[in-house]
Amino acid sequence: MKFNIKLLYLYLFSFIGLILVVTGGVKLVDLALRAYIFTQADFVEYARPVLDKEGDMDTKAQIEINKKNSVAQKQRDAANAIATIVVGLPLYSYHWGQIKKSKDSK
Repeated sequence: MKFNIKLLYLYLFSFIGLILVVTGGVKLVDLALRAYIFTQADFVEYARPVLDKEGDMDTKAQIEINKKNSVAQKQRDAANAIATIVVGLPLYSYHWGQIKKSKDSK
């Protein structure tokens, strides 16, 4: 088999696309597991303490802020995972299709 730079390029980018799809899929599965099965696995992100009028920490407000931060972090994680898949899937599909085409034409 003779060295072919085009085939090397196609395999490389196909591999990169596949890695992106797998990474995005793992992130989505992780997010789903933390959201529905291992609900205590999420760590709490601490924001600056909220003080009431007397200068004491307002626990209810702090809990609400922590809940909002947790939801926002989950949404960022989901958006990141979906974006990874959206970029990786066409990258993999196109380059793998080109590899199959080149093998079929031989």
